[in-house]
Amino acid sequence: MARQSGATRAAILPVTNAGMAAGSEILRLPSGEASPSLGRFVVNPHSCGYWWWQTLLIVLVLYTAWASPFELAMEKSDCGALAITELVVDAFFAVDIAASFFVAYRDTSTGTLVTDRRKIATRHLKRPGFAMDVASTIPLQMIYWIASGKRQTQYGFLNLLRLWRLRRVSKLFARLEKDIRFNYLWTRLVKLLGVTVFSLHFAACIYLSMAFHYRDKELTWIGSQIHGFEDRSVWFNYTCAVYWAMTTLATVGYGDLHAANPGEMLFSIAFMLFNIGLTSYIIGNITILVVHGTTNTFKMRDMVQRASVFGRMNGLPRATREQMMESVQLRFRMEERLEQEMLSELPKAVRSGIALHMFRGAVESCYLFQGASSKLVVQLVADMKAEFFPPKADIILENEAPTDCYIILSGEVEALTTLEDGREKHVMTIGSRGMAGEIGVMFNTPQPFTIRSRTLAQVVRISHSHMVQTVRPNTADGVIVFTNFVQYLESLKVKANEAAFVRDHLRNGCTTVLGGATMLNADESKGNAYRMLQCKEPKRVIIHEHLPDGSGTAPNGSPGKLVLLPDSFQELMKLSERKFGKAARGILTVDGAEVDDIEVLRDGDHLFYSW
Repeated sequence: MARQSGATRAAILPVTNAGMAAGSEILRLPSGEASPSLGRFVVNPHSCGYWWWQTLLIVLVLYTAWASPFELAMEKSDCGALAITELVVDAFFAVDIAASFFVAYRDTSTGTLVTDRRKIATRHLKRPGFAMDVASTIPLQMIYWIASGKRQTQYGFLNLLRLWRLRRVSKLFARLEKDIRFNYLWTRLVKLLGVTVFSLHFAACIYLSMAFHYRDKELTWIGSQIHGFEDRSVWFNYTCAVYWAMTTLATVGYGDLHAANPGEMLFSIAFMLFNIGLTSYIIGNITILVVHGTTNTFKMRDMVQRASVFGRMNGLPRATREQMMESVQLRFRMEERLEQEMLSELPKAVRSGIALHMFRGAVESCYLFQGASSKLVVQLVADMKAEFFPPKADIILENEAPTDCYIILSGEVEALTTLEDGREKHVMTIGSRGMAGEIGVMFNTPQPFTIRSRTLAQVVRISHSHMVQTVRPNTADGVIVFTNFVQYLESLKVKANEAAFVRDHLRNGCTTVLGGATMLNADESKGNAYRMLQCKEPKRVIIHEHLPDGSGTAPNGSPGKLVLLPDSFQELMKLSERKFGKAARGILTVDGAEVDDIEVLRDGDHLFYSW
């Protein structure tokens, strides 16, 4: 083995298994990947080979739990194959004790693996259970039998020290109960069943051993009913003992097999006292498991009952009451409340990472954010939460404040408008990866439509304030978002009411959108060219057909025409053709200077066309 570079040197390596933090007892199954080497003669406790070795020892522990009491009760069966098997099992555990001096351990203060052989050996020797591990491995009865040629009952009781190994099974179940890959209910049931079976087996073997070693076989619990039982087969006597233990544990007590001497009476008293505790333990665990499984059902029924009473007391319409009931039931059926409670306890960075993984694809594929930068998408997604709506549930009401818009993750919703006679009219259907409520949010006006789910719908919410805070600082992304929005409105085959709504908000020069950007109709006659501009007051200028008679002021008798300054110099040149009927060659200011850039013009300027 390679020598250490110092007496106190410890090779402390970080654990690579994710989730195996200090103090964690989560069971790790082998993944098939090679574990990193920790050096010569040092075993990685998380390696695949070591896991299989520990699994084999668990199987041998189960055999020991059955064989040790059975060997005590049936001394005449303790020969040949059974004795050899016990020696082989003891050898396996002796090898495990020796191998423990080479297994790295976790430092609880740092959460890392310590691979220094000296520290591993010191820690192993100081364990409280080390002496019991050694004692439970030495075959005392076999040694005495070989040395003296005869057997003694007291050495048979010493073999019960092997039951110390059962702590491995206890630790195994403790790990399984914390491992979410295993069903907790079935894990607990298997554990309770194992405790019950072992209790029956152990009590039956002790009771049978008392009968075999009593001086007067006729005054025993089995000898008083079955004469010559010691000559019967091993399995017949064992079956009788298990039958007595089972009737006693179940408090049936048929009376056919009962204690016949003071020693058996005392043991029966102790066993029945133990049964009281064991029965209470089993009933308590079963009750906890049942209550845990029905807690959500009781909560749901209570919530539904309260919603029903609230609806009746306040005289809510039938449709509203039905929506309340369906929403409450869906909340518990989808376990949304528990999910949000769990997520709220996580660090903000972890919550943002989860939201990014779940909703980034939906946001990027949504028409409004197509082409936007990853920075904008990450900022939008960071605080998103999924919500579920049952069929025929109102998500947005017409004319309500534009506080939120929604992205549809799954399912379908429909947009409805209310006619003058109060009837609802279907406008459009919005499917997966579509948006609802964004018109009201973008224009910052009351919602124009009622949005109602057609099927079970899963959506994510984007608040108006969050949209403003995210889009406003990102000028380039804001232009992309608003351009997508305008193109979407242009491409819609909308009904007359929606077309009027859009036309009313886009007809005039400057309409504020999200408090920061504008949509301007560059050429209303064409009806399909909207530009994205920074929000500013429109400029008004006065155009004249002829140049002034002098310089300095506008000519008297030529009032000109007051117009809004177009978006480009070319449009300003074309304006002369529409207003005066002829094409101009240039544009001059009142000082006679030629204009070649529309950005230099100010509000109230006089402009003169040159022909």
